[in-house]
Amino acid sequence: MIHYKAIGKIMGALLMLLGLLMLPGVGFSLYYKSNDQIALLSSAFVTLSIGAAFYFSLSKQDQHIRKREGYLIVTLSWILMSLFGMLPYIFSNTIPEVHDAIFETVSGLSTTGASILNDIEAMPAGILFWRSMTQWIGGLGIIVLTVAILPLLGIGGIELFVAESPGPTSDKLHPRIRETAKRLWLVYVGLTLLVCFLYYLGGMTFFDAINHALTTMATGGFSTKNASMAFYDSAFIQYTAIVFMFLAGTNFTIIYFGLRGKFGKVWKSDEFRSYAMAIVFLALLFVWPIYYYSGEGFEVSFRNGLFQIVSLITTTGFVTADYTSYHQGLTLLFFMMLFLGGSAGSTSGGIKFVRHLTFVKNTWLEFKRIVHPRAIVPLKINGDRVTGKIITHIMNFLLIYLMIFVLSSVIMALMGYDILTAFGAVATSLGNVGPAIGQVGPMDNFAFFSPGAKLFLSFLMLLGRLELFTILIVFTPFFWRAN
Repeated sequence: MIHYKAIGKIMGALLMLLGLLMLPGVGFSLYYKSNDQIALLSSAFVTLSIGAAFYFSLSKQDQHIRKREGYLIVTLSWILMSLFGMLPYIFSNTIPEVHDAIFETVSGLSTTGASILNDIEAMPAGILFWRSMTQWIGGLGIIVLTVAILPLLGIGGIELFVAESPGPTSDKLHPRIRETAKRLWLVYVGLTLLVCFLYYLGGMTFFDAINHALTTMATGGFSTKNASMAFYDSAFIQYTAIVFMFLAGTNFTIIYFGLRGKFGKVWKSDEFRSYAMAIVFLALLFVWPIYYYSGEGFEVSFRNGLFQIVSLITTTGFVTADYTSYHQGLTLLFFMMLFLGGSAGSTSGGIKFVRHLTFVKNTWLEFKRIVHPRAIVPLKINGDRVTGKIITHIMNFLLIYLMIFVLSSVIMALMGYDILTAFGAVATSLGNVGPAIGQVGPMDNFAFFSPGAKLFLSFLMLLGRLELFTILIVFTPFFWRAN
């Protein structure tokens, strides 16, 4: 039996928290006199009121949240956050169409960074800040934040944490899941403040610095400028973004150990080593072709190449150059990066390096098993043996991910879009990246899609953000059967 009252109470708490997070934008609205403070206050009031109605009208139930409740809470909460998160756009009339507002909100919360806005710089300050805030909320996840600060969830917090936190690993910094969530958020907040200071030091206004800091650490990619990071012709700002995008794409547990001086644990991570070395290898591979085809200086070519590699691999989506203008071979390689993703336990979307690493290692060992069929050849990650159950889970994930990509691309093509645009839109939505290829390249946006296509892509963004199984399992018949 599913505890619906407990689910409703927790979702009420999440909505109240979401409503409170709408309020900081009011300060920017008043300071810049952008006249959108009423829309933000009204949105916060509606969200807080409905959240409070859920929370206080339901009696306190057994707080032992099982796996089924955990998956259902996460799925329903992200849908509710998307619906209520669009209210500032609707009330301010900056995005009057519901399908557009849903797309922009889901893109923000899922940290995809795809946008339907044609003139970002014309948006009022308060709405721009809320737009960036949606990505920061979605970075580590509002449920992880709730587990960190609300005692409401009690021991059930572990089920929500596992259901929402990306990646196949279950690293914990502390035996109590609430303490783990707190420490992850402290690292997240600390790095956000640091990159904000560095952006400001590099020449950004405080408003631009705080907005870009929020979306950098969330690996979201929303910018306050139409040209994204290309607007800032500053090596300091762009190299700062590269460093912090790389950090945001790193497992936050690894960052925590690094901050504690436990560098042995950092380098022991097979995933971190693979992630770091892949970026170095790709940077060395791309720098000469980009230098040749762009016609720019070596340093600029190196910076643009490294920036786009880190941005795409970490699924941030910031751009400093049009990578589709170099050569079709380079465009294809950049497209393939949409399927990499950063580290498990980071704010990145995508498939994640640990899954690729497991697949490659298991495939290599399979050749050995064929030659020596009686040999016991275990697969190890970080020195620990990977069980058959985990290997099966990862292989199933990769197969389902590929099937969804192919099927969704066919659906987009049937809607009337060319094959490159269909591939690009689906890959970037499912991977939570932002820019892609075709008509959704780094210098384009998603405004031209039909309402149905936008809603379909929004679903793919949520599916990718919650890593397939959290949402798909809700659609299975055995999920709803009583125990």
